[in-house]
Amino acid sequence: MKIPDFLKKYFWDVDFNGLDANTHSLFIVERILEYGDETATSWMLDNFSKEQIKQTLLERKGFSKKSANYWSLILNIPKDKISCLNRSYQQMQKSHWPY
Repeated sequence: MKIPDFLKKYFWDVDFNGLDANTHSLFIVERILEYGDETATSWMLDNFSKEQIKQTLLERKGFSKKSANYWSLILNIPKDKISCLNRSYQQMQKSHWPY
């Protein structure tokens, strides 16, 4: 599946033309959940299943607390199931970046 050009701004650090929505689905959904606007989010919801989106939130750790909390409410996922909101993960982050 081709990713539309209006999403290019969310993938500033990778080869946008090399992204494939099937192969890189977790990465694409993660970026849109974290940085996406209403248009990007609508595209994501139209092109990925709710299960794929939930799986991304549960498995990936690149979310801010704010985004993870927001999406846990929207997707009805208990916060204790989300990796980046677990206390042990937050402590590990502080040990790497104490600011």
